[in-house]
Amino acid sequence: QVQLVESGGGLVQSGGSLRVSCEVSGFTLDDYGIGWFRQAPGKEREGVSCISIDSSDGSPYYADSVKGRFTISRDKAKRTVYLQMNSVKPEDTGVYYCARDRGPYCSGSYDFAGWYDYWGTGTQVTVSS
Repeated sequence: QVQLVESGGGLVQSGGSLRVSCEVSGFTLDDYGIGWFRQAPGKEREGVSCISIDSSDGSPYYADSVKGRFTISRDKAKRTVYLQMNSVKPEDTGVYYCARDRGPYCSGSYDFAGWYDYWGTGTQVTVSS
């Protein structure tokens, strides 16, 4: 069955780096785009980034709040999508979720949760000031 499992979260100081991972099973990264979302306490879930099966659609996409600091990538052989977070800030704190896009390409509105059909259970990232 389709599964996405996040890992790599933890506590990091402001200005530091952290990489979270999303290992997938039940499908291949050749067929579906993958998005990252996050949810801070008391806030709605927000889209962070999305990567398509290739870059022909202009992906990857990034939220303005993380552009230039976060990088999404994938390793098809390891069935894993990564989110490298550099120069983190306290406002990056939250539970980070990966999700499978319903198709191979992220849309321009990649931050709309309805475009995704399967979700992981999340990994907590806490940035201390």
